Amino acid sequence: MTVTTPGSTPVAEAAPSPGTRLVDRVFRMRELAILVVLLVMIAVTQAGNSQFLSVQGIKDLLLNATILVLVATGQSLVVITRNVDLSVGSTVGISAFAAGTYLHGGGNPVIAIVLAVLLGVGFGLLNGLLVSLGQVPALVVTLGTLYIIRGIDSIWVGARQITAADLPGGFVDFGSGGVFALPWLAVIALAVLVATAYYLKHFGGGRELYALGSNPEAARLAGIPVRRRILTAYTVCGALAGLAGAMYLARFGNVDSGTGNGYELTVVSAVVVGGVVFTGGSGSVYGAALGALLLTSVNSVLPALGVSSVWVLAINGVLLLLAIAVDRVVALRVAAALKKKSVRPGTALPKENAGV
Repeated sequence: MTVTTPGSTPVAEAAPSPGTRLVDRVFRMRELAILVVLLVMIAVTQAGNSQFLSVQGIKDLLLNATILVLVATGQSLVVITRNVDLSVGSTVGISAFAAGTYLHGGGNPVIAIVLAVLLGVGFGLLNGLLVSLGQVPALVVTLGTLYIIRGIDSIWVGARQITAADLPGGFVDFGSGGVFALPWLAVIALAVLVATAYYLKHFGGGRELYALGSNPEAARLAGIPVRRRILTAYTVCGALAGLAGAMYLARFGNVDSGTGNGYELTVVSAVVVGGVVFTGGSGSVYGAALGALLLTSVNSVLPALGVSSVWVLAINGVLLLLAIAVDRVVALRVAAALKKKSVRPGTALPKENAGV
């Protein structure tokens, strides 16, 4: 395909813009930087505590990250579309209790997991319909559903509590079991992560999520089904939050009305630290998973080094601010690159702009 302008010869259609290539390079470097920071942090901790990377220590690191990786994967899809889901923490809590209640009555563990996922799908659909069809800002919608779901959970749960003694032994064993240092829950999270990344890269619907996040109006004019894609992102996010609730129950075997409180902030932090731009259109689920692993590792590293856990929140806040600062720098660099390339060599300007 060629592009022509008045008074000029045809010019071949441009390759990906310098701004796009710059973004891709920066975020690949950013994911690599997160991985390097994570490995250095673990190496320093191992030097100070030789038991940190024991088989059980590695298993604990992976188990601690599993739930957050699952929810961050779903949240990434929503953030890529220039939206957010603040109700994921409440969805994790109510899904975990629903699965626990079913199992407490002697139910099948597989059906319990399916019920938790379906419950998450229902809440995801609700959020997606309100945002896509109702045209209500995502922040307002999901803040409202956060309180609605939490209220339903509090009324339903009351003062009750599900403990490991109420659950089938095999379900609890699955939550802590695995092959050597690799837990089964981590295998599930990894499978979900790889499948989601593959969808985003190789399927038209996945690529359209990025186009939508980059420029919603241009995506609409290009014929992308904007509302359907937003609905899909929220539905998948809800489903993964429901799955995370079931995994939470298997991991800890203890659920009450406070389960999942404040979890949405940790999820958003993991996604942003991992390089998924909060203004949409950039980032990857692998980066979000690395962000989740980094934040959960901080929780394990500080006690292993004898540092008070009160520093965890402060460190998470610093990481979040650094991530936002990097996003801002990248945005300015991209804008500058696009401005320099706005008039290509060999392309004549219209007469009114060429001074003739």
